[in-house]
Formats: sequence, structure tokens, C-alpha cells
Amino acid sequence: MTPIASSLFAIAVFAPLGGFLIAGLLGRVIGDNFAKFISILGMIIAVACSWCVLGHLLNSNAGGVTVPLIDWIHAGNFNATWYLRMDMLSVSMLTMVTSVSLLVHIYSIGYMAHDSMPTYRFFAYLSLFTFSMLMLITSDNLIELFFGWEAVGLSSYLLIGYWYTRPSAVAAAIKAFVVNRIADLFFLVGICVLFILSGSVFYDDIFHKIPELAQTQYHLYGYSFQAYEFIALLLFIGAMGKSAQLFLHVWLPDAMEGPTPVSALIHAATMVTAGIFLMARMSPLVEFAPHVKMFIVIIGATTAFFAGTVALAQPDIKKSIAYSTCSQLGYMFVAVGVGAYQVALFHLTTHAFFKALLFLGAGSVIHALHDEQDMFKMGGLYKKLPATCLLMWIGCLALGGIFPFAGYWSKDAILEAAWMFGGSVGHYAWIMTAITAFLTAFYSWRLLFLVFHGKPRDQKIYDHAHESSLVMTLPMCVLATGATIGGIVLAPYYIGVHQVAFWGGAIFNAPSNQIMSLMHHTPYLIAKTPLVLGVLGIIVAFVCYIAVPKIPVAAASGLKGVYQFLLNAWYFDKLYDFIFVRPYLALSKVLWKVGDEEIVQGMPVSIARITNRSAKTVSWTQNGSFALYAFTMAIGLVVVLATFLIYH
Repeated sequence: MTPIASSLFAIAVFAPLGGFLIAGLLGRVIGDNFAKFISILGMIIAVACSWCVLGHLLNSNAGGVTVPLIDWIHAGNFNATWYLRMDMLSVSMLTMVTSVSLLVHIYSIGYMAHDSMPTYRFFAYLSLFTFSMLMLITSDNLIELFFGWEAVGLSSYLLIGYWYTRPSAVAAAIKAFVVNRIADLFFLVGICVLFILSGSVFYDDIFHKIPELAQTQYHLYGYSFQAYEFIALLLFIGAMGKSAQLFLHVWLPDAMEGPTPVSALIHAATMVTAGIFLMARMSPLVEFAPHVKMFIVIIGATTAFFAGTVALAQPDIKKSIAYSTCSQLGYMFVAVGVGAYQVALFHLTTHAFFKALLFLGAGSVIHALHDEQDMFKMGGLYKKLPATCLLMWIGCLALGGIFPFAGYWSKDAILEAAWMFGGSVGHYAWIMTAITAFLTAFYSWRLLFLVFHGKPRDQKIYDHAHESSLVMTLPMCVLATGATIGGIVLAPYYIGVHQVAFWGGAIFNAPSNQIMSLMHHTPYLIAKTPLVLGVLGIIVAFVCYIAVPKIPVAAASGLKGVYQFLLNAWYFDKLYDFIFVRPYLALSKVLWKVGDEEIVQGMPVSIARITNRSAKTVSWTQNGSFALYAFTMAIGLVVVLATFLIYH
């Protein structure tokens, strides 16, 4: 690897940090336009450098190298020098993240133009968020990764709660922060256990010792297990929080309280993909944890189905797309669980294109309708927003897995891998994800038909609608290009004939793991089933929302319980409120009223009162009365004489 490539790699990582520092420190003084220029300039530099490094890796076929930065932590036998890891896994992620982030930065110029708050802080936060993700994906050890992991969580808190005058935005930011910290605790414990067993936090050291240590058996209460099964489980729970998998997904829909560009960045290219990246980076460990892999498949497939059903009933355009993200992340974890890490990263990349496009398209609609997000108040907007309508169609075609758009190549590959994985777990995953393929197409076209087609449902909103400016539509056009041809272009490298040379050892598949070869021998009928189900979902959506629009109304009325169940996202929020939030609040109230006010604050007050009363009582004897003094002395003399006589 040449020094120039290493330097460009480091510049690509730190350029967004420079944009954050300059925009954040000087934006208040110089102005919002300066902050926009600096943050976007930093992203342009990052994108240019990342693409140059990607081209160099493709032409040189070089393996992974590390770029030293600084000595960071030295404590006893614990060392964590700060390196940047440059291999195809980190560089491909770097290129995707910086490219999507740049487009979101540019889009934000138009979207935030009429915001009442100064926007220098918003653009600074976007750059910080991007840098945090870049630190995560370029880390060379688990401490660096955890640093980026937590920085992403902090940045998401700042961006989700950007409109801090809104109580709902503040609550959503806190919820995202708390839920992710719960998962991060498991992640941190996993890092500690891994360090204890391997003696290092650096990837190469850990991976070198995994085959040896994986043979070690541990016993607990009569059960035998491998330590790495336990570690892989802890790391996966950490990934579940960031990637919003079932049980730890509840923060994701609430994150829609942030500005729409934030939703596009969080849900497409950065925060939610961190869990997938972690599993791919730790593939040498995950490969030796077969039971955890099956658990990952079950959680991923169930999450995909769960989120797909919930998206069917959401009236909010952004929440519908948010649950779609949750569902697609479930697909990616299915690929991870069956050992097809390359397929998971393929879908991660194509998903970044079409999901960012859908969120920015939703933002264009919301911007045009003056912050209206209820799809049931829209309709017929294809006349008012023709460019946005066309771009949203492209995004939905990619999301629905329709040939030849990007989602067709990556999502179908996941179903093929699940089927060829075989067994009850593999077939369960295939059934759930195949059903979800139908649901995905249905709720995607439900969105299109409710928003852009049919008759306007609110004439006042319709009359004031207008197409977005060029600064918003151009980034969407670039993303639409990726959503259209991204699958065709990337398939040979990510999962096709060039995948072994392309990844260059950055992803590990055990010798017994032949899923990447087997998936190409999927029976024709099984391979084409997702496409058929996707087309069927479109047809059913057309019948329900265009041909016979009374069907959804009748279904919601006739199946009111089911509708409310889906509308309330399987009542997870209410369940958690009952199990965790209310008991916690009750305990907090007891500790506040009894522990704090009565004990902590009450004890000093009580002692002060006793001291005051005692002092008053004692001071009564010192009132200057000679008779009282004589009387006291007489009593004392009597007591002394009586004591003397008793004991003598």
C-alpha cells in the first residue's frame, strides 16, 4: 500500500471532523452559510479521497494494512494504539457512508432553508455524525470501534433532539440514547471477556487465537459451551440495539422526530448499519459460534416480518419508511446468521441508496406540504410533485425487489442463502422473509398510491403543494441512479465471480461454510418466488388503494383488533412502559420522597433541630440567677454525698 493511499485514507476519515470543528466553532460568529460551505467542503474532500482509495485497492489487489495515528491507551499490559484499518470492508463502507452523507448535506441546504433555528449547529452535527461512523468502520481494535460506536450514539442524540423546543423530539432523543446504552452494556462486557481470554483488543491478535480458544469447553450448571458462543451473543446484543432488532427496536420509529435528512442518514448509511458491520468485522469469531448464528437468523427473520406487518398500518409517511428500515435490517441479519456476510453487506449498500432516496423523497413531500406527514391527508400529488413522484417510484421499485432495480439483486440473494442454508432455521427464515417480500411491496405501493395517486384528500394542502428546489432533487437523482443500477454493478464484486478477490480476506468464511457457492444453485422456483410475491403485493395494493379504496376501510373496521395491534406496533411500547418504565418511576419516587427528602435531607434537619432544642434547654440554666446557681450546686452536693455513702 503506497503512502499516498494511506494519507488519502486518513484524510477521508478526518475531513468531516474538520468540518464539524470549524462549522461548530465559527458558524455562530461568521454565519450559517459559512458553516454549510465548510461542512460540505469537508464531505467533498472525504468522498474524493475515499473513491481514490477504493480505486487503488481495486487496481492493486492489496490486502488489509493499518495506518498508525497516535499512541492512545497504555495501562499495564493493556495497549490500544490508534490505528486505521484499511481493507476492502472498511474502504467499501467508507465510500458508501461518505457519498450518502455528502448527498444528505447538500439536500439539507434546501430542506433546512426556512428553519427558524440557526442551522450552523445542524450541519456541524451532521459532520460529527459522519466522522463518528467513519471512526467505527476504520477501527483496528475493539476499543476504537467502541469509541466510534458511542460517538454515533451521542451524535444521534444531538440530531434526533435537534428541535429541542419540541417535547416529543427531546423524549425521542432520550429514548434512543437509553435503549442503545442498554445494548451497549452487553457489547462492553463482550469486549472485556474477549480481552481476558485473548489478551488483546486488536482484531488480528483476536482472530489469530480464535481457532485455538474455540476448542476450549466451559461448564456451567451441567451445561457445556464455548466461551466464544457467549462472546458472540454479547456482541450481537450490542448490534441489536444499534440496528434496531426485535425487542431493542423501539427507539427507531421515535427517531423520526428529528429533521428528515437526519432520518435518511441514520436509517440508510450510518447508525443502523453499524450492527451489520460489527458482525461482518467479527466474522472470524461468529463463524465459531453456530448456536448464536441460528439465534441471529431467528431474530433477523422475525424482525423482518414484525416490522413489515407494522408498516402496513402506519399513517405517518416517515414512520412507514422507518419500519421498512427495521425490516430490511432483519434481512441483513438473516444473511449474517447463515454465514453469507458478503450478501449482508451487499444489501446494506444497495439499501443505503434506495432507503436514503425514500427518506429524502418523503422529506420533499413533507417540505412541499408544510410539514404535513399524514398520508391520509395527501393524494394526487404526482401533478404537483412530478420529479419527487418519479424518484419515489424508483425507490419503491428497488425496495420491493423488482427486477432490475438494486433491491432485486441483494434481497433475493438473502432469500436464496436462507433456503440453501437449509434445516428448520433456514426454512423458517425463508418463509418469514418471503412473506415479508410481499408485505414490503404492499406497504411501499400503499405509500405511493396514498401520497401521489388517487384524488386529493385535503384540497387546502394540495393547493399549496409545490415541487422541491434543485438542491433537494439533484441528490435524490444521484441516489435514484444507485437504486437503479447499483445491484447490477455491485453484484459481481460483492457476491459474484469476483467476490473472493474483491474482499481480499476482509471477511472470513470457515472451510465448512460453503453458503456463497450453494446459494447460486438455488432451485429456479425458489429463486423467483420473492419477485412473484413482490409483484403480487403491488397488485393487491393497487386493488386496495386505487381500484376499490373501500377495502382497507372495511378491513380496518372489521378487524379492528388486528388493526390496532399493528398500528400500535404490537404494543411493545405499552408493554415496556408497564414492565420497566412505571416500576422504575415508582421506585424513583420512593427513593426521592423517602430516601432523598426524608433521609438524606431530613437527617441534617432533624439533627439541627435536636441541637437547637438542646442548646435552648442548656442555655436556660445559664440565665444569671444566683438562686438557681445555688440550688444547682446544692443538688450536685447531695448527689455526690449520696454516691459516696452508698459505695462506702
